[in-house]
Amino acid sequence: MAKKIIKKGKKKHINKPTSKKYSKYSIEGGKIKRLLKFCPRCGPGVFLMSSKGRLYCGKCHYTEFEGKKTEEKK
Repeated sequence: MAKKIIKKGKKKHINKPTSKKYSKYSIEGGKIKRLLKFCPRCGPGVFLMSSKGRLYCGKCHYTEFEGKKTEEKK
């Protein structure tokens, strides 16, 4: 026997969170300083996401791995 499908109505629309682009820049001495690196493939305007020792571009899937930092001996 086939099961009946009961429709429950429309789902509530949920907006995506904004990107907060203002948090990716800072102003120091009248000049704009970028806090994140740009993607070398996509160019300026596309920032790299940083998480767990790597930098990642969500647009072109470029990935940079951060190696272990070694202290220079003097």
